[in-house]
Amino acid sequence: MDTKTPGYAASKDAHLKRLRRIEGQVRGLARMVDEDAYCIDVLTQISAATKALESVALSLLDEHLSHCVRDAVHQGGDIAEQKIDEASAAIARLVRS
Repeated sequence: MDTKTPGYAASKDAHLKRLRRIEGQVRGLARMVDEDAYCIDVLTQISAATKALESVALSLLDEHLSHCVRDAVHQGGDIAEQKIDEASAAIARLVRS
């Protein structure tokens, strides 16, 4: 297993592009608040940014499961248990957020 290459290596550029777009959304939110935008409009944009981040997170999780966890399971032993535990904890954090 190549532990130095992240599971998202093949889609890194796409993830970065999406994260930069989200970064712009967040800057826009700050500008809206600074300019005293209507509360519901700010909340709508917060919801959109949150959904965009969740989408990136789910994509990264899928890639982690299909690359890092799959490879660790093939190896078996302690590394497999560790990767499964890490993935379970990450899923729990996503569900709670």
